[in-house]
Amino acid sequence: MEIEGSVALITGGASGLGLGAASRLIIGGGSVVLLDIDERGGTSALEELGDRARFLVCDVRNPAMVADAVASAAAEWGKIDVLVNAAGVAPAQRVISRDGEMFDLDLFEFVIRVNLVGMFDVIRHVAAVMARNEGGPDGERGVIVNVASIAAFEGQVGQAAYSASKGGIVGMTLPLARDLAGIGIRVVAIAPGIMDTPLLGGAPPELKDALAGLHVFPRRLGTPSDFAHLVQAIVENPLLNGEVIRLDAGARMPPR
Repeated sequence: MEIEGSVALITGGASGLGLGAASRLIIGGGSVVLLDIDERGGTSALEELGDRARFLVCDVRNPAMVADAVASAAAEWGKIDVLVNAAGVAPAQRVISRDGEMFDLDLFEFVIRVNLVGMFDVIRHVAAVMARNEGGPDGERGVIVNVASIAAFEGQVGQAAYSASKGGIVGMTLPLARDLAGIGIRVVAIAPGIMDTPLLGGAPPELKDALAGLHVFPRRLGTPSDFAHLVQAIVENPLLNGEVIRLDAGARMPPR
């Protein structure tokens, strides 16, 4: 799919990986609609991105907000060609803490609700919009890029909920691609490694350096620009479908 003239819906688009993808798609000639719960961040993102960007407040846990946001995005630009699902949370807690406290079940459900159920809700609504697009080369009508994590494969101590949510994203990638093949929609997941995003914003420099050292090469943290580059490649390459791509500089995470 050509990025020029395309319209992308990006969840978690007010910062981090989502904002990085939005910036690159706009540079390539596309337009974007950012969904996020961070209204202040969304306003700031619009100032950065310019007049081909829109922002809508949306909590992906809320089905009514998701339905309204997708409908509004489609009405604004007349179509949605690309979906980038970058909204997510990553709280950490052991199943049983050192003082004997059990993992908070509400926290577990919150992570699954945001990272997996909310993502799927956005996918189904956007796919229904994409199905109305005019088919391009090979009958392609849309591209969906979901953000998983290498924690889906090598979850660390305290990441039971996070890894479960990201493992669900990995597990549904091929079935989604197969489900949506008949209407010309491709589905690909990116599994980032250790990325320099707001999730690491409060980390001290020595911790960031240690985390970067887990990368085989290059020994630096990943960036939103690295992520955005891969999003562009996925959108533009029609044979990328049903796959999970690690973006991790060869890292394999230790237990802690």
